[in-house]
Amino acid sequence: MNENDCIKIIEILKETYPDAKCSLDFTTPFEMLVAVILSAQCTDERVNKTTPAIFAKYSTPEDFASVDIEELESLIHPCGFYKNKAKNIKNTAKIIVEKYNGKVPETMEELMALPGVGRKTANVVMLEAFNKPQGIAVDTHCRRISNNIGFSDKSEPEKIEQDLLKVIPEKYYKDVNHIFIWHGRNTCVARNPRCDVCSIKNFCRYYKSKK
Repeated sequence: MNENDCIKIIEILKETYPDAKCSLDFTTPFEMLVAVILSAQCTDERVNKTTPAIFAKYSTPEDFASVDIEELESLIHPCGFYKNKAKNIKNTAKIIVEKYNGKVPETMEELMALPGVGRKTANVVMLEAFNKPQGIAVDTHCRRISNNIGFSDKSEPEKIEQDLLKVIPEKYYKDVNHIFIWHGRNTCVARNPRCDVCSIKNFCRYYKSKK
């Protein structure tokens, strides 16, 4: 896959999904960080149903740093893996309060040093909270599309991202982070891809292999 074909695919997907944007609800960088941590192995829809009650009581790093861990576990229980997520969120909040004066750090390196924050989470926070896209957040949708289209043959998110960054110009990082998720949810779905209505099927090796 060369850069020119990649740009064509991105432009087609931008036309297909003109309203593509982040689907997590948040009002501050810290709320964004909490929401992304909760979204691991959980749907954004479920996160958005869970966070309003949480953020109504606790919204700042100071709030989360002092919250009772059992109460936090109870609040985030619907998002799954609640014990580990609660521990990571509370410890992350403490670090942000103590090391960063209550402000979420604005670099990939600093974000990835926080408990429960991997490269994907850091990428999302940098884009959505600070409008400073640093790369491509590789979730299940991005991985499936990248493999189907032929952007990457890898299975590990970090390696897929490196393959994507070789052919995707930086000015498209923001678009790609949104349109791949929307395409994966609406068309290139996991079990039965809707190839018949796919706007980029002529570029897709998965589609061509079925013909």
